[in-house]
Amino acid sequence: MISPRFLLLRSAASLSTRSLYTGAVLKQGKTMDMAEVRNRLREIVGASTNWSDHQQAMAERVSLLTMLAKSQNDLPAKRMKDSYVEVYLPLGSEPKLREKYLNFHNTVRFGRILEDLDSLAVLISYSHTYNPALKRSPLSIVTALVDKIDMRKHIIYPDCDIKFTGHVTWVGKTSIEAKMHMSQYHDGTYAPVLDATFVMVARDPENKRAAFVNPLTPDGPEEEKIFQEGEANKSRRVDLSTASLLKVAPTDEERKIVHSLFLNTLDTKTVSFHSRVLPPNSVWMEHAKLKGLEICHPQERNIFNRIFGGFLMRKAYELGWANACSYGGCRPSLVAVDDILFQKPVEIGSLLLLSSQVCFTQGKYIQVRVHSEVFDPLTQQHNTTNVFHYTFVSDRDVPNIIPKTYGESMLYLDGKRHFNQTVGQ
Repeated sequence: MISPRFLLLRSAASLSTRSLYTGAVLKQGKTMDMAEVRNRLREIVGASTNWSDHQQAMAERVSLLTMLAKSQNDLPAKRMKDSYVEVYLPLGSEPKLREKYLNFHNTVRFGRILEDLDSLAVLISYSHTYNPALKRSPLSIVTALVDKIDMRKHIIYPDCDIKFTGHVTWVGKTSIEAKMHMSQYHDGTYAPVLDATFVMVARDPENKRAAFVNPLTPDGPEEEKIFQEGEANKSRRVDLSTASLLKVAPTDEERKIVHSLFLNTLDTKTVSFHSRVLPPNSVWMEHAKLKGLEICHPQERNIFNRIFGGFLMRKAYELGWANACSYGGCRPSLVAVDDILFQKPVEIGSLLLLSSQVCFTQGKYIQVRVHSEVFDPLTQQHNTTNVFHYTFVSDRDVPNIIPKTYGESMLYLDGKRHFNQTVGQ
């Protein structure tokens, strides 16, 4: 799952100087490029850079089933510092690397940053589950949810070094919450750029069933507070899932909003339910879509022989950004990424259909939802794999988005909910 080729990883001297899974100790202050880290991660699961060998290696992982813990009590507890890592992206000193991250506006491509965050979350999770007695991990750790990414700066400089830090903050029986922070060196200091929370899940060697992970023991009141925040995040996610508009009716307040939108579009001349008129400075929701298609080649595979989650996030983000740019008529800035749900893995060879929809607007803000699904041309079946939510801000007020159908009204309310979670009332 590790994507950026030239990232540098070092263990934090104040927190941990232990070895990675392959036993190569990182001395204090020593760094290595991400190509080496990727090779070590391949060794963790038995993956290979060669496509045919990689397929064989995945088949051989079945033998690791006996190494799985029968219960979480069989695994030693870990501390937060055991999973702490720092990763450097030397954009200031690596011109070739800079080209990979540069966009035509002379800033950093945020889609690449999403790939890096996904890679870092996997590395953090494997650091937490590290077992020095095993040469290979029986766990398949994958991204289940991008809970939230909050931007603290809109501009990421293309020629200044970036630092990622992160560690495990909460653990369930089979899931792991990893928090990460990104900062950039500018004007003589590292300034915060974003905060990210990912939820990872551990599965068996074949990536079919859930597997237990090491419990987490907070060390001191500060870590206990962080752990309790993780518990609160879990409860919030359960509440949001229970209140989903796909499961329950809108609230009374939301129903009033939908009815008000409907009344504002009625043609006063005909007074008919079928005659609708678009209000001034508005756009029908059906006209605020943008779609894309990706053929999923082996080049984009992760170490578990599926399509890399960071690749999916990058493609969805870039489509969502393009839609917001087209809708607002200017270059938007990202405010937050919220509630990216990974429902199903994407297999190599899939036809991936991406559909971006502006679903809510307020002032200068644009809420975009990107739905991804795989299409099987043989069976003609469509299966949802991911749903992405992005909040953008423009440099000017944007047209109001207006739903026409009941389904679009539900998209509108769902977008409003996500907007309120990230920006507020």
